[in-house]
Amino acid sequence: MGSSEFSWKLADHPKLPKGKQLALVVLDGWGEANPDKYNCIHVAETPTMDSLKQGAPEKWRLVKAHGKAVGLPTEDDMGNSEVGHNALGAGRIYAQGAKLVDIALASGSIYDGEGFSYIKECFASGTLHLIGLLSDGGVHSRIDQLQLLLKGASERGAKRIRVHILTDGRDCLDGSSIGFVETLEKDLTELRAKGIDAQIASGGGRMYVTMDRYENDWSVVKRGWDAQVLGEAPYQFTSAVEAVKKLREAPNTSDQYLPPFVIVDDSGKPVGPIVDGDAVVTMNFRADRMVMLAKALEYEDFDKFDRVRVPKIRYAGMLQYDGELKLPNRYLVSPPLIERTSGEYLVKNGVRTFACSETVKFGHVTFFWNGNRSGYFDESMEEYVEIPSDSGITFNVQPKMKALEIAERARDAILSGKFDQIRVNLPNSDMVGHTGDIDATVVACKAADEAVKV
Repeated sequence: MGSSEFSWKLADHPKLPKGKQLALVVLDGWGEANPDKYNCIHVAETPTMDSLKQGAPEKWRLVKAHGKAVGLPTEDDMGNSEVGHNALGAGRIYAQGAKLVDIALASGSIYDGEGFSYIKECFASGTLHLIGLLSDGGVHSRIDQLQLLLKGASERGAKRIRVHILTDGRDCLDGSSIGFVETLEKDLTELRAKGIDAQIASGGGRMYVTMDRYENDWSVVKRGWDAQVLGEAPYQFTSAVEAVKKLREAPNTSDQYLPPFVIVDDSGKPVGPIVDGDAVVTMNFRADRMVMLAKALEYEDFDKFDRVRVPKIRYAGMLQYDGELKLPNRYLVSPPLIERTSGEYLVKNGVRTFACSETVKFGHVTFFWNGNRSGYFDESMEEYVEIPSDSGITFNVQPKMKALEIAERARDAILSGKFDQIRVNLPNSDMVGHTGDIDATVVACKAADEAVKV
């Protein structure tokens, strides 16, 4: 349809009459797989979802939430909440972060853009710092993209490179971090053989260091800042492989919760704190767990924690993580331009909407649903409610999370008669499932099912 023919007007739905309320409930992390003792949805008591499926089997549909169906490069790519909510909210498939970065790296266009030119100004006399998740999970980052970026940057003038790693064990197997660090160390050794001063400078587990989201716990970001910028951490090692192996020996420790550490030289001096004149790239392509660090790196009037020292740097994200906030201001790869989302169509057609979740997924039913856009389309037609998530504990400690509170707010919104569409996200099976605690995840799935009943 040409631009001259475009209209926001929606045709009447062929089956759903006007004035009929619609509840759209996203059970995050909920899916279908072979029933066994490790399938927590199968093990849990879920009478509400069972009745919905068995009561009208002809209306029950499975939709793909991974691979090309949500804009990722291949069918082997795991889906995630961000791209899933982008696709649901847009009603169309857009090339997503990983695919956009793959294309830019394969074509070399990543090195031709404003973002790379901006950080390249520091290569002659400063250090290039790369911060991000070291993983092949494909949800937030991929190690092969880091490898290509290291190669491309070194070929284009980077003489001194420091990598600040965040171990995964959430989107890939716990314990796999050792292999990823060994792979990265091999690549850095090869760069050093070519005269490039390239080393790992710091690290820590993704859920304890740097990668918090939705301003749930700023102390997570501060731990990363202290290690990456100040060169300060409770643990010091001369080797990242040694660091990960040693820290994993502690009881009840996993990759995603490793404490922060810094790498030091033989004299005990940190090998790579970020200082004036350096360049920094946050290498994750997914937005939600990079936004808080981006704010700390970029905002002059930042007040969430004492940064102690704020180096004058040139900073770019792998992508722009928040288009509305223009954060970060510089980026290596342009994000997908998602236009005319369902949320915008609804308000322009007089359909009143209510969106609700708790902190850890609130952005999914608002920001990601609305095409990576912050705020309301029309505040007079929409209401967004965020219920604060538990903080300071892992999600398996309180597996019921805020499911009941979300359900009650959605119920009240329905009964108020003020809204035509009510959309919510119940995070339990996703967030608790990521902890790997089977018993807690069974409780989480039951809680989500009970919330749907409300």
